[in-house]
Amino acid sequence: MFHDLFSSQSKARRRPKSIPVTLSTRIRLARNLREYPFPGRAETSQKRAVLTKCMDALSDVKGLNQSLSVEVDDLSELDRQILVEKHLISPELSQVEEGSGIVLSEDRNCCIMINEEDHLRIQVLRPGLDFGSVWKVADALDTGIESAISYAYDGELGFLTACPTNLGTGMRASAMMHLPGLVMSKNMDKVINAVNQLGIAVRGLFGEGSDTNGSIFQISNQQTLGESETAIIERLNSTLHNIVRQENFAREKLLQDDGGRLIDKMSRAVGNLKTCYLIQSSDAMDYLSLIRLASDFGMLPEKYRTLADRMFIEVQPGHVQLSAGKPVEPGSRDTLRAELLRKEFQRAPQLDPSASVS
Repeated sequence: MFHDLFSSQSKARRRPKSIPVTLSTRIRLARNLREYPFPGRAETSQKRAVLTKCMDALSDVKGLNQSLSVEVDDLSELDRQILVEKHLISPELSQVEEGSGIVLSEDRNCCIMINEEDHLRIQVLRPGLDFGSVWKVADALDTGIESAISYAYDGELGFLTACPTNLGTGMRASAMMHLPGLVMSKNMDKVINAVNQLGIAVRGLFGEGSDTNGSIFQISNQQTLGESETAIIERLNSTLHNIVRQENFAREKLLQDDGGRLIDKMSRAVGNLKTCYLIQSSDAMDYLSLIRLASDFGMLPEKYRTLADRMFIEVQPGHVQLSAGKPVEPGSRDTLRAELLRKEFQRAPQLDPSASVS
């Protein structure tokens, strides 16, 4: 099974150290082939021709030599769900029935979707807030692919895309951010309204229309036309650093003004995760958010921030079924999720408020 191969290789890799507030950085480039209609207008035979052409070209691109390539219709429903939960493919691609594919780099930090909304969606992910290294990799991949494939490009409009909002650079830069301070202080709506005025979008964990459980938000640029890639990154990066400052201020104010209540919430989260027997993914996300916050404050060892980051993904429905190793009825997932969390948090210590760091 595809997910068996994926999970066994991923476990062998060392997990990167997590940091406060920013979980990960991503850059996605939308590209299309000049000689074919966009996927939404293409016949199945044309989509398959694009798939074959792209798969062949990508196999020779530096950085993708040892990549894993697979057609979407060869994946099981669980395989697709796992990849969506890991943020490697979009929910839209997971629903495509034929003529689409995935190319995944050996380190699993680069994933190229073929025949989603556009012929190619090149995306690179890294932990933390680091657009510099992410853009360097994405740009190198884009250049390598363009040497083998003729892109649809217009001198005035830039890269041509299926959706007009992606015209120009075709770039969507984003960061996944953990913002419990702004949520609990009821300032998140103000931040969203302010950044929207700057052409910045705020979405949930799995993109547009998804929930914001765990106080996790995906923040990205909206404008792709009329700005260079560097300008987009600089503007977004400046906004994100400002959000980090506001989040840290909100956390400190909560601790100063109502520290007893905040510490009680974080302590109860530890207790609930150690003792739960039934838990929904949304509740698990909210408790894990408090665990991460406690670790950021220094009240829990730093390893629990890394554990929370991993469990944000592993409590999702597909991963719960994967850990069970067999098909699981929806009604049984809450029991299995609780069992998984009890096992991971059974040795978690009590909070140490005296260890709080500013």
